[in-house]
Amino acid sequence: MKAIYLTGFMGVGKTTIGEGLSKNLNIPVIDTDQEIEKKLNMEIKKIFSEYGEAYFRHQESAILKEMPQRNAIITTGGGIVMKEENRTWMKNNGIIILLSADIQTIFERVQKDVNRPLAKKKTIEQLKDLFESRIRFYEECNYKVETTGKEIEQIVNEIAILVKNNEVWK
Repeated sequence: MKAIYLTGFMGVGKTTIGEGLSKNLNIPVIDTDQEIEKKLNMEIKKIFSEYGEAYFRHQESAILKEMPQRNAIITTGGGIVMKEENRTWMKNNGIIILLSADIQTIFERVQKDVNRPLAKKKTIEQLKDLFESRIRFYEECNYKVETTGKEIEQIVNEIAILVKNNEVWK
């Protein structure tokens, strides 16, 4: 089976859904942000503050290419889709599933998380502007799954059915 890439804006549930999907499909889940932190021995927010977003995005692209291309779920950072090379890589090496949520839900989720350098101290309008600047890239996915108002198990089951019915699973 080709890799499954879970993508989407911050706060849509990529990490949580990835972990549940890993248990459901019995394949490993790897988070690109966690892999960057391990590689650089530094938290994402510190990478942003010390080296900037451009450096982080470069590391993100490099890590993506180090991920397994088969029998794995790869959860990505919300901005990974901004680079065409990353979108192309994911398209060529797996199935891209966009997790989506309404902006109010996203805002509520990210305000609770201190580890989001691009969301820290943003208003809902600023977060919406950032989301809208990326939407055209997110739309290049194979499938879109709405997470707003759904339980984790429901989302995981929905994706598992999508994957099992897709030629990538075979």
